[in-house]
Amino acid sequence: MNDTLDLIVRQLRWEAQDIVSVRLEDAEGAALPDWTPGSHIDLHLGGGLIRQYSLCGDPADKTAYRIAVLRDPGTRGGSRYVHESLRPGQNISISRPRNNFDLLDAPNYLFLAGGIGITPILAMIGEAQRRGAEWELHYGGRTRAGLAFLDELGAFGDRVHLVSEDREGRLDLPGLLGAVHPDTLVYSCGPEGMLAAVEQHGRAWPAESVRLERFTPKSTTAQDVSDERAVRVLCHRSGIETVAAPGVSILDALERAGLDPPYSCREGICGSCESVVLQGVADHRDDVLSGTERESGKTMMICVSRALSDELVLDL
Repeated sequence: MNDTLDLIVRQLRWEAQDIVSVRLEDAEGAALPDWTPGSHIDLHLGGGLIRQYSLCGDPADKTAYRIAVLRDPGTRGGSRYVHESLRPGQNISISRPRNNFDLLDAPNYLFLAGGIGITPILAMIGEAQRRGAEWELHYGGRTRAGLAFLDELGAFGDRVHLVSEDREGRLDLPGLLGAVHPDTLVYSCGPEGMLAAVEQHGRAWPAESVRLERFTPKSTTAQDVSDERAVRVLCHRSGIETVAAPGVSILDALERAGLDPPYSCREGICGSCESVVLQGVADHRDDVLSGTERESGKTMMICVSRALSDELVLDL
């Protein structure tokens, strides 16, 4: 099965100040692959530039995918390309949808979004509504003009709470997370400062009931490789063997050995390079796997994670 889809840009629309949504369709009108709330796609923007964006449309709409992109002054290229170069009628390749932020079943949900972090949450609140669950959304941003999809959110009435720094201040995360509700799942997406605060104030909640999605790695500091050791990597299916030297990722080492593993972000946030571990102990450094998934040791993200054992056997 081809892992990429060739689609056409059907529409760009301003959803807020500096936020544009992009509607993607099959040029012949064919139905698009299914997706679930929390899913994202990779946009292949040319020149080797690949960026991940959450799907924020209606999963029941098989005719189109919708994403939204913030014009970011600190862009590494994707935001600038979408805002300045992407236009209706243009062809673009994307990955099939993947979901590392699945909406698990619960009787109650607390959704916390910051800025462009509303994108994965938007489909989730629609799904929570469909399931008949109790839920509320607290959506914050620097300005009211910078909050996206307000028309759509307005249809949900007083379940939605908008908080902009220019009017009400910041989201009251200590208050929202101060009382633990064991029957509630918390889903949050937004800038790193907000997510760090959600983690801090949600420490008393049951394990894995506070679920986050990051757009950037949790740690942006350079990895200290002074105490890293070489890792011998054996690929069970291909028969390729190699050594990932200190400071060289397993993904890079495998590419140099002639393998072509799937990847996208190379930062441990998208899940594209998740690989099954057949033998050995992974040293997890990603921002995708949950605590339970890390403890199971069944998979790892080979773009950033290494090994606690001298050898790893991967199902590649």
